[in-house]
Amino acid sequence: MFNWYVGLLALSGVLMLAMAAVKNGHSVTSRSINAIFGAVFLGYAGYLAFLFDGGSYLIFFQAFIVPIMMVVNFFRNRTPAPKLTDTQKAWREYQQSEQQR
Repeated sequence: MFNWYVGLLALSGVLMLAMAAVKNGHSVTSRSINAIFGAVFLGYAGYLAFLFDGGSYLIFFQAFIVPIMMVVNFFRNRTPAPKLTDTQKAWREYQQSEQQR
């Protein structure tokens, strides 16, 4: 059980740090929160894996709600590339050509 908990903490931390690294369409606040929580999760997993000598420890499975919410927020706030019709493409090309004059 201990190894699973440490592994899940590390996986959650790496996942949140990876989401923080993606700039496309995400606010600075969202990316900062992902980075902070990712570093905390990864740091705690590292502490438990390498520095913890044994004894008693608490397992907070509620902590895994945060990464789940961050992943949901990450995919909900994506800004997909607009799919333009032929008319819209032609209009944009016309506008760009007029701006260059």
